[in-house]
Amino acid sequence: MKHLLSTEGLDAATATAVLDTADSLKRTLLGREVRKLPTLRGRTVVSMFYESSTRTRVSFEVAGKWMSADVINVSAGGSSVGKGESLRDTALTLSAAGADCVIIRHPASGSAHRLAGWLSGTSTSVINAGDGTHEHPTQALLDAATLRERLGGIADRRVAIVGDVLHSRVARSNLHLLRTLGAEVVLVAPPTLLPDGLRKWLDAQKVPISHELDAELPAVDAVMMLRVQAERMHGGFLPVRAGVLDRVRLSEARLRLLPEHAVVLHPGPMLRGMEIASAVADSPSAAITEQVANGVHVRMAVLYHLLAHEEGSREAVAAQGSSTLRRGAGRPLRRAWGDRRGGVHRGRRGDRRGRACRPAGVRRPAHPPAGAGPGGRRDHRDRLGGRRAGRLHGGVRHGQHRSGGRQRG
Repeated sequence: MKHLLSTEGLDAATATAVLDTADSLKRTLLGREVRKLPTLRGRTVVSMFYESSTRTRVSFEVAGKWMSADVINVSAGGSSVGKGESLRDTALTLSAAGADCVIIRHPASGSAHRLAGWLSGTSTSVINAGDGTHEHPTQALLDAATLRERLGGIADRRVAIVGDVLHSRVARSNLHLLRTLGAEVVLVAPPTLLPDGLRKWLDAQKVPISHELDAELPAVDAVMMLRVQAERMHGGFLPVRAGVLDRVRLSEARLRLLPEHAVVLHPGPMLRGMEIASAVADSPSAAITEQVANGVHVRMAVLYHLLAHEEGSREAVAAQGSSTLRRGAGRPLRRAWGDRRGGVHRGRRGDRRGRACRPAGVRRPAHPPAGAGPGGRRDHRDRLGGRRAGRLHGGVRHGQHRSGGRQRG
């Protein structure tokens, strides 16, 4: 896998491998004071965000830094795009500068695919962090990871995607991925917030559509609320006066309609009081902060599979578990507590303050070196001012008889 551009066409084996890797990374970093792995040391990851973002941008940056990659953030306002440079020239410039991976978020649908085409002659990988209303594959992967963690599995689970489906790239990515992993997906939205061009495909794929949330809640294992994306609306999509939004808002009363084990998801940012009640977002059923935490590990797994995984097969990673991940792309694992300057490594004697060490198993010489005093060091008594005797030599301290008495001078 060179790029991650969408979940459509992503096979179940590859998606499961990424989720398993994310789970292994999470267990590996659990309880560590220093959450650093040397896996991507020497790799350069560049993120290009042409839209505002908090969760996706921060989690990608944290993921890259936790894997020891060099992460560079590029924004449209601070780049040559503000001077009129095209996206193609910007991408080719970053690749020529040594970027191993480019993470892009762009308001135009299909921009990530176009970027991958321009970089097809290079070794640079492309990750789609959201392109218009098209797709957001890493969000779907972290949602799947959260569902696996909460429900124990995804196969044969029923998931309701509720809200502004028309403008949501998260809805499209989750629809493809969850169905690939064996889940049943139902779309719940007002008629004006469902894409007309997608209805024929949904009917052909036998994806159920509903306009009434109350009728679907008792039979679902998870409900995924979508933000109302007013910034993408250029028409009368949301007749609020008619009470359309009220029919798809997850309130406290509707939360009680869910089964006890059901999970509430939201990709963020949330509009509390609009698509989800504040009490519901803070309830034990909500896994919204867990989604953010899992997003870091899932994006670490994506970077691993794109940048380091070519040196080992997927089966080898699954067999070796987290030890393979800690070693990285064929690089030996350095002891986390080692100090290269002081030579303090496992198997060597010495303290951790960087003083001289002697390899384990090597004893002190039986006799002092030539020219040294009886204590094994030149002018030892002079440097200590005569207040302390020299080292043991032959069982006798310098300046002391074998009988234990002091030598009179």
